[in-house]
Amino acid sequence: MNAPTLPRRPFGKTGLELSVIGLGGITVCGMEQAAANRLVAEAIDRGLNYFDVAPTYGDGEAEEKLGRALEGRRDALFLACKTTARDAKGARAELERSLRRLRTDRFDLYQFHGVNNMDDAARILAPGGAAETFAEARRNGLVRHQGLSAHNEQAALMIMRQFKCDSVLFPFNHVCWAHGFGPAVYEAARQMGVARLALKAMARTVKTQRPGKHPKCWYEPAEEPQAVRDALGFTLSLDLTAAIPPGEESLFRLALDATPDLRPLSAAERDRILEQARGSKPIFAPSR
Repeated sequence: MNAPTLPRRPFGKTGLELSVIGLGGITVCGMEQAAANRLVAEAIDRGLNYFDVAPTYGDGEAEEKLGRALEGRRDALFLACKTTARDAKGARAELERSLRRLRTDRFDLYQFHGVNNMDDAARILAPGGAAETFAEARRNGLVRHQGLSAHNEQAALMIMRQFKCDSVLFPFNHVCWAHGFGPAVYEAARQMGVARLALKAMARTVKTQRPGKHPKCWYEPAEEPQAVRDALGFTLSLDLTAAIPPGEESLFRLALDATPDLRPLSAAERDRILEQARGSKPIFAPSR
């Protein structure tokens, strides 16, 4: 029997549709190339078309392995990449290197990576900042869409208000949401027509011991079947496009298996999940 196919949702106003679960490139770090190829092929066979990667994942390992795994399949997929460079010159160098490693001539989405504070946002937007490279790359066809990933509400809001973003990748997570972190970015993006993508959707609380059971996951993830369904069910019941599970193969597979059967939460289910989440320490909280 074939596994259920992942549903797809519109990626903002672009006319594109993405699978509601994406594959984070860090998942293939530490894997043999043949195993990475098999995982990517299986995910595509199950309807996944959204891949997200960054040069910081394994210091280029994820890009190299994902590039090889996607070879011959690239045109049918949505490939997102990122840069941690905050200046135009550094962002241009990272963009060109990532394109080479991933064996492609363009990215469907290019993102400012890990915008964690207001200084990051200011440097990106300043004259000579990374935003200049993004605009140029889009004009030259190297990048189809542009956005950001962020862990800071005010910094995310600043960039969305001052730069044309097609998407924001943010911790739209049930525990964070229960503690007030996430709704402001979500609502602002919705009003501006910026597509919402979720990271850390399966995060449960902070990790007390590292590396722990899941060395590529710096937080404690949902693992029990009901906890996974609650976490992904909450996030995917929001008006957003897709969620990226943690970068561990076993956790990615839990998400891949759980998602096709998810249904929108009832008000009572949502209230239960948020009430339980208030008893956990969030991995991110609003600035005070």
